[in-house]
Parts: sequence; structure tokens; C-alpha cells
Amino acid sequence: MAEITAALVKELREKTGAGMMDCKRALSEAGGALEPAIDWLRKKGLAAAAKKSGRVAAEGLIGIASAPGRAAMVEVNAETDFVARNETFQAFVQAVAGVALEAGEDIAAIAAAAYPGTGRSVAEELTHLIATIGENMTLRRARVLRVAKGTVASYVHSAIKPGLGKIGVLVAIEGEGEMAALEALGRQVGMHVAAARPDALDIDAVDPAALEREKAVLSEQARASGKPDAIIEKMVEGRIRKYYEEVVLLEQVWVHDGESRVRAVVKKAGVTLAGFARFQLGEGIDRPTGDFAAEVAATAGIGT
Repeated sequence: MAEITAALVKELREKTGAGMMDCKRALSEAGGALEPAIDWLRKKGLAAAAKKSGRVAAEGLIGIASAPGRAAMVEVNAETDFVARNETFQAFVQAVAGVALEAGEDIAAIAAAAYPGTGRSVAEELTHLIATIGENMTLRRARVLRVAKGTVASYVHSAIKPGLGKIGVLVAIEGEGEMAALEALGRQVGMHVAAARPDALDIDAVDPAALEREKAVLSEQARASGKPDAIIEKMVEGRIRKYYEEVVLLEQVWVHDGESRVRAVVKKAGVTLAGFARFQLGEGIDRPTGDFAAEVAATAGIGT
């Protein structure tokens, strides 16, 4: 039998898109011969993943995993909403969220980490899943929040299972007190974040470039009024305060009562809001305008 070298495994991976462990096994089954190894992978359906990698994946699920003092949130995309209802895919998203809880939010580190119970890495398991389910999938992003004292609460809007859905929120609350009360407050803040879509935690965290663009637009609008510069400056200041109330979490009106500011709610609870993260499935992905079902039908020669 020919020696199974790292270079040979790499070559097989490049030709087929299959995972590292699958390539090693294929070469072992084929006695180290490349072409029979390719055939073995094709027969197992493991060489198909590479062909799907160019297709847009904007559906899928947001997954959240929690532990004392920390929580992780990931987005895993697929091509169709049908896959989000697949229990194997759901289990993968849950497992990857758990991996991120330990590996951190760097996607490369998550992809390289061991996938539980398979002997594969997360990246290799994803390739295996692509071949099994038949759609392109991507591990898009991850966030991990931690606190020294307190909790990182989570909220999933319209969850299909605990910790799985299409909008996910993490809320880091620092403070002392009953954990149940902190979790309840964190969940309320999470619901607020899901609905109000803030961009920044506080005024200091507002993106400077976004703020300058807003000031430029507001200044131009104010000048169109023909008022003196001193009045224009005050007009812009007032509108910037309104802008902060729209995009800054602590300055927003609390959605649960429509009156209080989030800042006041948190202060009354005697805790500190240390951070938040909000993922909405597929946000920012350029989706194709075509009909995926029609594309499948055309490829299969179905219809006229």
C-alpha cells in the first residue's frame, strides 16, 4: 500500500472538498491510490460539498449556548429555510455554539476546534453535513460575552427550540444579587434589543464615522431652513440627541413601558449593562433574486 502522506491528503481535499478525516479514510480504503479514493468519496456522497460552495447561503439558524458568567452566539447559514427544520442541522448549530463557548468568537479557531463525538474538526463536520444534506452551508459569525460578576443572559425571538431561532441576543449584566432576578432583567433587555435594534451600548461607543455622516446630513438639512449659523448649530445638537435616542441602547425608550429610558431601568436595578450582541439571520447577505426551487427544477430537467 502506498504511503498516505499529508501532501496526498491535501491533494485529495483540494480535488473533492471533503473533510480531512474523510480523506484519510478514503485513502486508507483505496490503499493510498488517489483516483480510487476520489471514487470512494463520491460513492459516500462526501465529494459533493465543494460543488455547492458557490451558492448563496442566507437562511439557517442563530444558536446560543450559556455557562455561568458567559454565553456564546453563532450564526450558521444554509440555502433554504427547509434545512433550518432539519434536526441534524439544528444539532450541529447547537454543538457549534457550545464549541464557541470554549474556543471564543474567532471563526477560524471555531472551525479548527474538535467537533464533539466525531473525531472531526468543526470545519470537517460542516463539510460532511453539506454532503449529507445537499446544500451549501457556512459558519458565518460568532460572539462571546463574559462577566466577572453577574450573568450573560440570552433571548431568542420565536425560538424553534431552546437557544435556536432567527434573532438572537446576548446581554452582559454586571452586578450582585439573586441570579434569577439578573437573568429576568437580562431577558427583558434582550427582548428590548431584539425589537429596538440599537447599534451601540452608550454614546461613547457610537461609530465615529456614522456619527459624522449623520451630522453632515443634519447640518445640510438645517442650512436649507435659511436660519443663522447659531440657530443651525442648536438645531443640529437637538437632532443629534434624537439620533442617540434611536441608536444607543442606554438612551432608548424602554419598550416594555414606552416611557422609561433603558439607562434608568438598569440604574434602578442597581446593576451595570456591560455589553450586548444582536444577530439577525442573514442580515447583510446579498440574496439572489432568482427562485432556488426553480433553479433546482431546471437543473433536474423538471417542467417545461
